[in-house]
Amino acid sequence: MEETDREAVATAVQRVAGMLQRPDQLDKVEQYRRREARKKASVEARLKAAIQSQLDGVRTGLSQLHNALNDVKDIQRSLVDVNKDWRQSINTIENLKDVKDAVVQHSQLAAAVENLKNIFSVPEIVRETQDLTEQGELLQAHRKLMDLECSRDDLMYEQYRMDSKNTRDMNLIHIYFGDMQKLSEELAKQLWMVVQRSLVTVRRDPTLLVSVVRIIEREEKIDRRMLDRKKQTGFIPPGRPKKWKEKMFNILDRTVTTRIEGTQADTRESDKMWLVRHLEIIRKYVLDDLLVAKNLMDQCFPPHYDIFKKLLSMYHQALSSRMQELASEDLEANEIVSLLTWVLNTYKSTEMMGNSELAPEVDVNSLNPLISQSVVDQLLNKYMSTLTSNIIGWLRKALETDKKDWIKESEPEADQDGYYQTTLPAIVFQMFEQNLQVAAQISEDLKTKVLLLCLQQMNSFLTRYKEEAQLYKEEHLKNRQHPQCYVQYMIAVINNCQTFKESIISLKRKYLKNEMEEGMSSSHTNMDVILDTIAKEGCSSLLDEVFMDLEPHLNELMTKKWLTGSNAVDTICVTVEDYFNDFARIKKPYKKKMTLEAHRRVVVEYIKAIMLKRVSFKNADERKEGAERMIKEADQFRFLFKKLASGSGEDTEGLCDVIVAIAEVIKLTDPSLLYLEVSTLVSKYPDIRDDHIAALLTVRGDASRDMKQTIIETLDQGSSQPNPNYVPIFKEITVSTISVPKLLK
Repeated sequence: MEETDREAVATAVQRVAGMLQRPDQLDKVEQYRRREARKKASVEARLKAAIQSQLDGVRTGLSQLHNALNDVKDIQRSLVDVNKDWRQSINTIENLKDVKDAVVQHSQLAAAVENLKNIFSVPEIVRETQDLTEQGELLQAHRKLMDLECSRDDLMYEQYRMDSKNTRDMNLIHIYFGDMQKLSEELAKQLWMVVQRSLVTVRRDPTLLVSVVRIIEREEKIDRRMLDRKKQTGFIPPGRPKKWKEKMFNILDRTVTTRIEGTQADTRESDKMWLVRHLEIIRKYVLDDLLVAKNLMDQCFPPHYDIFKKLLSMYHQALSSRMQELASEDLEANEIVSLLTWVLNTYKSTEMMGNSELAPEVDVNSLNPLISQSVVDQLLNKYMSTLTSNIIGWLRKALETDKKDWIKESEPEADQDGYYQTTLPAIVFQMFEQNLQVAAQISEDLKTKVLLLCLQQMNSFLTRYKEEAQLYKEEHLKNRQHPQCYVQYMIAVINNCQTFKESIISLKRKYLKNEMEEGMSSSHTNMDVILDTIAKEGCSSLLDEVFMDLEPHLNELMTKKWLTGSNAVDTICVTVEDYFNDFARIKKPYKKKMTLEAHRRVVVEYIKAIMLKRVSFKNADERKEGAERMIKEADQFRFLFKKLASGSGEDTEGLCDVIVAIAEVIKLTDPSLLYLEVSTLVSKYPDIRDDHIAALLTVRGDASRDMKQTIIETLDQGSSQPNPNYVPIFKEITVSTISVPKLLK
């Protein structure tokens, strides 16, 4: 306490020191004293009020504790009195046991009396119930059945209460009401028949379906009541719970499954289109059934049954099971396409689940796939494998059929522009089109895969086509009289190459996306190369045919007979023109190249005839006559091929200029200018060789050995710059193996 006083004094001193720091504050000492006095009085008042409040609370608590003590004493005295009275009444309670048994017996007898009428009339009620069931009065029959079950259940319950272990009496009651169980089963059969035919019944007699639903609802309520009583007493009547609602949905589920499976009317052996028919019947039945369920059945069931959604789920599950079964069978390629098209497209289309009349209850986006992606992939892999084999077989068969046409004695068909053709390109690309259209029905990815497969097989097919065309040519060369229309069918083969090119481009443009086309350019280029090779070899074989006929006439060129007068060139021109009347049926890209090649080969053969040195001019007159004849024949060739090339835009006149240039060398009368003329020839045709010059001088006939040697050596020393656009013509012309030195001698 003293320490507290000291702390208080120290605090006061500190506060006073803080107030009186300046001399002018001494004048306010009285004011400070009054303010501190007020503060002290205020603090003391609050302290007194707090102490008084605490004292009042303590006083009230003591009073309540005193009252509680008195109450506890009163309760203790009361419990003593109750214990005393209970001990005195034990004997009295034991004396009332007989009364208790009498009450239980009275309750049982009361239940028996209450059901006495039903007990004695059980046989009659059973007969009436059976008659009502047979007459289709299901509600009334069920009402009587409920009365019988209620009587039986009450009697059994009372017996259970009296003696739960007395099975003899329980069995007696059960046997007495035994016919009732048969009635229940018979009624259930009638109900399930209606449920099985509910989609038909709801259209013809919806009242009957409503009655069935009401009966099932009654049984559900009784089941719930009996289960609640079992929780309280442990007793439940025999046959409960019936679970008729659950059975109804099970029967509906089996009915839906049977309806889906029962739509297969045909087999593959009886009808190749069995699967298409089967799937179409399923589509029609399911759509019709769901529309009936939505518009009619939904009104016959309580809302909490959610009957339409349950039926939708049943149909979806049944369809899924059926599609899985079909997918597991050994399906053919067209059947796989039909199944996948139906599963992936038709099922969710407006023709079925996406039908506007089923909306909004049916949301196609929320429907699970009918078959898993792994099964889809297996089917697609099987389809691609089967399709690959089929395409190979179809292409082989198409080629074999086309080859049979090649040996016919009648000309091939012509298209609208008069170009010969066979049916091979149309057959091949019609087959490709059909498979691509089918694949497009399933998915874009499959369409692309099928297109790639078609082009891949087309590549292999063209290689075989090339080989067969070569064999066709070789067989013809063994006997040029057979086949009779060899030229016409070879033209058709050449034209087919152009048709194939155009069809490939059209197919890719129609079925391939632009971004994927770049990745296939190499494959396309390869096919173009093969087709160009086939066409080129075909054109070459036709020209071989021409030059085999021209060979006797080419052999007359530059001979004594030719010099004295021969119509060999006239015959050559007529023969070439005759052949080109047929070649006019070759399509332009190849006909243009063929005309140029024919022109080049005629010129080459003519130059070869010169280089064979079959004639050597003796004097200037012969040289002049021979040269003029060569120039005239060059003009004939020029006119012929200009005529044949009309409309092609190809300038072929330059090829004949080489004949004129050679003629000018032969025609030259002044030998001193021979070197100049020859050098001019060499500058125009830089691929001309020494042996060509030597042979040419030999044909001229007036060049001495020294002159020949001087001209050749001088030309060898000179250098010529060939024109980059120059096409060699002497390169493939050979001269007899006699060496240049021998020729000079």
